[in-house]
This record gives sequence, C-alpha cells and structure tokens, in this order.
Amino acid sequence: MILARVSLAVLATAAPDLAVGQAESAADQPSSPAPVKLTSAQLFSLADGARDAGDFALAEKLYRALAENPEVDENPEVELRSEARFRLALMLADRMGRTRDAAVELRRILDEKPDVARVRLELARMNAMLGRLGAAEREIRAAQAIGQLPPDVERAIRFYAAALAAAKPVGGSIEVALAPDSNINRATRADTLGTVIGDFALSDDARAQSGLGLALRGQSYARLPLGAKTRLLARLSGSGDFYRTGQFDDYALAVQVGPEFTSGTDRLTLAAGPSWRWFGQQPFTGGWGGSAVFQHPLGKRGQLRAEGAISRVDNRRNDLQDATIYAATVGVDRAFSARFGGGIQLRASRTDARDAGWADWTGGASAYLFREVGRTTFVLDASHSRLTADERLVLYPQKREDRRTTLGLSGTFRAIQFKGFAPFVRLRAERNRSTVGIFDFSRTAAEFGLTSAF
Repeated sequence: MILARVSLAVLATAAPDLAVGQAESAADQPSSPAPVKLTSAQLFSLADGARDAGDFALAEKLYRALAENPEVDENPEVELRSEARFRLALMLADRMGRTRDAAVELRRILDEKPDVARVRLELARMNAMLGRLGAAEREIRAAQAIGQLPPDVERAIRFYAAALAAAKPVGGSIEVALAPDSNINRATRADTLGTVIGDFALSDDARAQSGLGLALRGQSYARLPLGAKTRLLARLSGSGDFYRTGQFDDYALAVQVGPEFTSGTDRLTLAAGPSWRWFGQQPFTGGWGGSAVFQHPLGKRGQLRAEGAISRVDNRRNDLQDATIYAATVGVDRAFSARFGGGIQLRASRTDARDAGWADWTGGASAYLFREVGRTTFVLDASHSRLTADERLVLYPQKREDRRTTLGLSGTFRAIQFKGFAPFVRLRAERNRSTVGIFDFSRTAAEFGLTSAF
C-alpha cells in the first residue's frame, strides 16, 4: 500500500478534527509527534470531497501535496503524480476558470508520460479555450500518432477535432527577449560598392552593424459569432526590435479583420486590413492587404495549410519601390509520434514594383522538426529562397539575383514556469548571396527571453 506523509499544517485545513486530536496527543508527550500517515487513496478522497463541496483552495492544496511535495510519498510513482495533476487540471479549468494554469499542469503530465492520449485531448481542449487553435490541432495529431487507441478515445478525438471552432472569444500573447545580433541592419561588410561608374566608399551606417536589442512580439484577437459555423475574427499584431541609439529600430503593426468559416474539420479564414512599418523611428512603409487561409486534415496525423495573399505597399522613402505583392504558400505538418513531428512549406511571391529594377519573383522552401525532451521543446528549422529581379537597376552592373539560406535552433524550457510564461533561447544564422554587393550579407543572431507557453 502506498503511504503519504502530510504536514499538520495541511491536515489542519483538510481535516480539523484529525489535526486537533494529533495536537492534543502531542501535548502529553515530550517529543514531537510523528507525521500523520495516510494512504494516497485517503488523500485523494479528502481532495475530491473538498472539490465537490466547493472548497477549491483546500482541494488545490491537497492535489498539489500529492503531485509536488517531495515528502508526499516514500516511493514516488509517476502514476500518482499524474493522477493528482490531472484531477487538479480539470478542477482549475472547469470549476475555477483558470484554463492557463490547467494547461500547465497537463503539460507537466505529458513531460513524464507523453503517450497518454486522454491528457493530450484535454490539453487540446485547453488550448482551444485559450484561442490557440493551431496548438490544439497539434495536440490532437500527437494523440492520434500514439497508435492503437480505445474506441472511446477515438470518439473523443473526433469530437474535439470537430469542436475546435468553439474557441476563446478574446485572447492574446506576448514575447519579450534580449537579442544580440551581428548585423542588425542586414548590410554588407564590404568597404566599397561596385557600380557602373566606379566603386563607391560606403559610410559606416551603410555597412553591417552589430548590437544588443530588445525584441518584442505580441498579438491580440477577438472572435465574434456570426452563425453556427461562421465567426468574425479581428486580430491586432505587432513586432519590434529596439536599440540604444534608435537609428536601426525596426517595428511594425498590422490589423486584420474577416470571417472564419468551418465545415466539418476544414477551416477557411478570410482577412484584410492595413499595416505599417517604421525603421530608424521614421515611417518606412504603409499599405493594405488581404489573405485567404485554408486548413484541411490529412489523415489522423497530418494537416494541409494553403494561403494566398495580396497587398499594396507604399514605400515612404522611395516611390520607385511602391508595389503590389502577390504571395502563395502551401505546407504540410505531421506528427510522427507523440513527442516528435515536423513540416515542410513551399512559397512563391511576385513583387510588381513601379520600377522594373525593384520588381522580382521569389520562390523558396522551408522545413522544421520539433522534439520534446523531458520538459523542453526543441525546434530545428531551415529555409532557402531565390530572388530574381525583372531588370537591372541603373546604378549596378548586374541584375539582382539573391540566394538566401537560414538555419535556426530554439528551445523552450517549460520546467521554469511563471504565470503561463516560459524561458526560451533562439539561435539563427542567415546568409544572403547577391549579385549586387549592397544586398550581400551574413548574419548571426540570438534571442533570450520569455514567451507565453499556452
């Protein structure tokens, strides 16, 4: 029989009569009282009784004693911790409205027992309630990748997959990081620039500059029901990299509004709105754009995502770069197992600029792999693209042709949690080879910060 040791402070709240009796007995003895010993079943019974009676503070204390206290069990077992965390998570979400905290507890169970489909389904439900539909869908694919499942679990998977549209009506996320960068302005390291009239000497601010910046990313959204299978989605997103001098500050803001349709497990989202970008604390571009995103499941483990977009960009510093941009992407994500997955994406775009020298065709491919190791999620990604301009810019001897390669590695460390946020580290290397010297650059960068975990 599994025995659990609980302090008198906990039992004084959990069972006053028992604690008082123990204290009175202690008064008649010169030595300290022996710890009260209860079976895990008795502790679960106390916690469940407090939960059902509406004493959620007491129930949470007891569940956490079973799940986290190093003195809870003389022979700790994963099953005991997992059961306590699972009951705690359901109480936090369904009875206390603390969905984010519940998601953290479920993730901790999966860190130790990644192949428990029921827990993954509950985590998918929490993510959906928090408005993170993509994360919810990933958990469902991971649950299906576990293998042969009982019929009731299969039915639950189908139910949750169909119910993801019932997401949290409002929400958001934020990310903040320190960002050392070897080339914050993505500029050449050469001293001179070759042109049709000779070599020009480049000023310091036109060459690669290193720096330590503050990176901020965030978004907020609202979903308003328009019908049984239609909602209006409004989203505000922003990003920025800020440096001490402000000369190379780069930040952007975008607003998108549009309907979101669901049909079975398929989802189509249409959105349009304005966008703005500032560089060096001065307006750089502004514009309007729209997009259509279609998502379709591929069997039990995969998902297809296709997107088309069009935007009109007004360059505030060079009218010759005013352009209409057309872009299309198609990608596939797949869960190989409960803790391992990845995806690939193909992209093509057309920049139809006012000046043919700034107009171009770009095509590329990217891929990523993720792996959960204990309570850390690692992501490896890579991409390659090629840009070909329509014509040669007057100043340069060759038409612009770029080949850009990037490689990234990141880790999110969920063992350290605070209010749903977790620390992360990202490393990135980028190399752009260009026939026009000013666009030829290399860059290495890192980010150390906090990101919303759910």
